[in-house]
Amino acid sequence: MYRGGKEVVSIRFPLGSFEPKVEPTLEERQRFIQQIPSIVPTLRQIIMKCPLSHLHMPYREEGWSIQQIVHHLADNDMNAYLRFKRALTEEEPVANSYREDLWAELSDYTEVPIENSLTLLETLHFRFLILLKDLQPEDFKRTMRTQVLGSITLDIALQRFVWHNQHHIAQITSILNRENAKLHKE
Repeated sequence: MYRGGKEVVSIRFPLGSFEPKVEPTLEERQRFIQQIPSIVPTLRQIIMKCPLSHLHMPYREEGWSIQQIVHHLADNDMNAYLRFKRALTEEEPVANSYREDLWAELSDYTEVPIENSLTLLETLHFRFLILLKDLQPEDFKRTMRTQVLGSITLDIALQRFVWHNQHHIAQITSILNRENAKLHKE
């Protein structure tokens, strides 16, 4: 299979690539914020339908398993939350990066039950929402510097946070849909 082909791209990026709205309106920003409380319940609902045997299935060849994706979301959202707070309190801080591919191979990704990361995500999202609720529109113009996106505003960081979670939820859904389709063919 050609790795750059549409099929691989749609499996790896089922929602397409991240395309931020550079200057969202107040209503658009509010819609992004309003999506955060549904992330963990959506994950829980999907995972409840998941047989235990599927937790270790990769969503694509050489991709992560459902378990690795859930633990990655917890790590990523912790980092995103801390980056956001730094951008609120420092002048254009450099957002720390990490080797997510190597983190996904560590024992906390392979041995810790996903419930731990789901609980962590609930707590992080609760705190993040408290923080977001008190911000003024000008706060979202503050910036941070990232390795991947360069200098970004907190508006874009918020959009990326929501997109990233939805992106991985779509990957998990694709694994389960693919496996269900296999069962119905047999």
